[in-house]
Amino acid sequence: MITFLTHYYRQGDTPFRSLSALSDSDAIQVMESLYVDNPVADRFKEPAQYLYNRRQAEHWVMSEFIAQGGNPQENYPLYAVLGYSQWMEDNLSALELSRVRVPLSVFSHQDISFTYPDSMVTYWLGADKESAHYQSQYHGKIFTLSDLEMLEDIYGVPENKGRTSLWEGMGPYIEYIEAQIWNPQPLYDYLNSKSF
Repeated sequence: MITFLTHYYRQGDTPFRSLSALSDSDAIQVMESLYVDNPVADRFKEPAQYLYNRRQAEHWVMSEFIAQGGNPQENYPLYAVLGYSQWMEDNLSALELSRVRVPLSVFSHQDISFTYPDSMVTYWLGADKESAHYQSQYHGKIFTLSDLEMLEDIYGVPENKGRTSLWEGMGPYIEYIEAQIWNPQPLYDYLNSKSF
């Protein structure tokens, strides 16, 4: 079973920052400055639409997480990847990314949720059940710490592509299980203990 999270962020920046913490105008300004024609920043091509979609997805994930016993301490999560993203690992230098790993053991059931894959993608696919990519077992659903072993046993993990067709045709840059950290205090305590 995977026992850690990885957070990817731009070299020189502070990790675990969120566009959702900003006002709409400030978030749009940041996205416009980040936009370049590449697979990661392409999502910022239409920043106002992206922000609207992101806020909708975050509201949905939070509501579903609360329904499953989660206790969010913030109105938006901080993001990480369960285990790691092979595509991100392969492109750290080209994308000028840094990473930080955090053990899952610092979080409780009430602190963290997961989507399979990215929360915006699963929210969209859950709403558009006619999509060729829609998989009823995991799209339009959120998962908790207690679901992880079952998910790995049944569907495999993104790097183990022989186990599932979930990732086919969806783009290598979203081949991961996303973690949403709703209570950042355990994360901050861990990072402070490591003098990060």
